[in-house]
Amino acid sequence: MELTRSRAWWAHRQGLPGRLAGQDPAAVLGRTGWARTVGSANPYLTLFARAGIDRATADQAAAAVDICELPSARGCTYLLPAADFAIGLAAGAGAPQGELAAAIKHLDVTQQEVDRLGSAVLDAVTEAAEPLTPQALRERLGDSIRSLGEAGKKRGVTSTLPLALGLLQSAGELRRVPIDGRLDQQRYGYRRWDPSPLAGAETDPGELALALALRYFTWAAPATIAHFRWFTGLSAAVAKRAVAAAGLTDLGAGWLLPSVLVDEFEAFAAPADPEYALVGWIDGLHLLHRDLGRLLDPEDAERPSPLEPEKRLADLKDPPCQLIIDRGRVVGLWEFDPTTESIARRLFVPENEDLRSTIAATERFITEQLGDAKGSALDSPKSRHTAVTALQTP
Repeated sequence: MELTRSRAWWAHRQGLPGRLAGQDPAAVLGRTGWARTVGSANPYLTLFARAGIDRATADQAAAAVDICELPSARGCTYLLPAADFAIGLAAGAGAPQGELAAAIKHLDVTQQEVDRLGSAVLDAVTEAAEPLTPQALRERLGDSIRSLGEAGKKRGVTSTLPLALGLLQSAGELRRVPIDGRLDQQRYGYRRWDPSPLAGAETDPGELALALALRYFTWAAPATIAHFRWFTGLSAAVAKRAVAAAGLTDLGAGWLLPSVLVDEFEAFAAPADPEYALVGWIDGLHLLHRDLGRLLDPEDAERPSPLEPEKRLADLKDPPCQLIIDRGRVVGLWEFDPTTESIARRLFVPENEDLRSTIAATERFITEQLGDAKGSALDSPKSRHTAVTALQTP
């Protein structure tokens, strides 16, 4: 594949920049793929960069459960549209089951006690008028929740409550409700799903894998089986069978594309003029493949990482900072500096008027609607200071 055209195609299929204006949040996520959350601003940046969706509209869609943050592919949390709730939950079900198996093996937990706790959680949530936070559940359930002591802390499971909550979420019994309605934090209450999105859903593993393949390659192709396996966590054998059943065309060297998109892809021409967008470091343009090198020009791949100057960008699996994109190519890195309410950046191209305008629009969006643009739940203005300083240093 010719890299410049393919990168522009990936950006085009991802709706960048602003190609999906007028569509609602669920439609954007259905078209471009699930948005990784991890307590970051990425869900908001994803919707803003693709459709100009403001924070209030995104929050309203979440409150109406048109979209929802769910444990899904590989057990990781993504923001999904309602049409994909069932498949997302099924795709992530193995993670809490694995955590329970490990707790049974190493922490003297039993299936029966977690099942009993799960029933107690459901009763408490059903009776409550408001979503119950983990602290509220601990206060109501008392000794039904058992501390797992120092051994549990070392394994990242402090009590039996997270085990029960994980299983109930993956079973479609509970859903998390973000406190204050914000999608860029990790403070939640829990309420019952009514009705459960898994009621009547497909449970055959082969059909689930095929459904994931059909979605994934619509969002991300051209992509390889290795890229597909990274996103889904499927075994090589299961992924290979799903791909074989999905009606894909091999463009060469294992790059696969849905057959219905081949004519469009072959006729596609990269735009002649720049098309800038500011996105998160875990934006789907990167994270659906997790193959940063394909978005870098060769000379940019040799640039030092701002945070680890001894490493080249080509050495990194993930970007060190948020991304500035032009037709699918990474043309700069950025972070938001809340102390100056401005975007610190390091550009790989000259800053023309169009790029300044795009940066200014994203700056206003963050300042006026988000307040900050965290890269993850652990990100903070203090921890980000080093990156902001590095990006501002010539």
